[in-house]
Amino acid sequence: MKLSIYLFTLLLMGTLFVSCDKSDINYENDFDKSYKAWENFKASSQNSYRYMVVFGSWTGYGTETIITVKNGQVTGRSFVGKGFVNGQNTTPTVVEEWTEDESSINTHEKGAAAITLDEIYNKAKTDYLLKRDDARTYFETNNNGMISSCGYTPENCADDCFNGVTIQYIEKL
Repeated sequence: MKLSIYLFTLLLMGTLFVSCDKSDINYENDFDKSYKAWENFKASSQNSYRYMVVFGSWTGYGTETIITVKNGQVTGRSFVGKGFVNGQNTTPTVVEEWTEDESSINTHEKGAAAITLDEIYNKAKTDYLLKRDDARTYFETNNNGMISSCGYTPENCADDCFNGVTIQYIEKL
């Protein structure tokens, strides 16, 4: 009888330790829901889609990079950079623009990385959403439940400190 009580106690303690395991990422439940939305979208689109990554600086400079993915492979990337020219403070002007096809992917330095949303979700889980004592983490899912903003900003950083990705839209091809 004492042996069975001892075994039961050990089993109960082991279960408690496993169930109290802390996550290494922020927004884990939201991430899991978003990942399921991504998996559903990927299946319904036959893993063929395009998405736009945007960046904006406090200086007024901004970029838009569109990544095209067909059957799970990046097949195109286009970029537009806009800024204020000659001290204009009214409307940003296109200062750089280019397009890469499948044979020229990654031949330009500027723009968002030519990666799939699978790779973005992996980077979110292994880097952007990691718990850090010295940073604030962000996670938004305004693209039908899929990632729209994911990353972190180190504390005490003044300008353009966001490490992550901001996705304006995701659409089927």
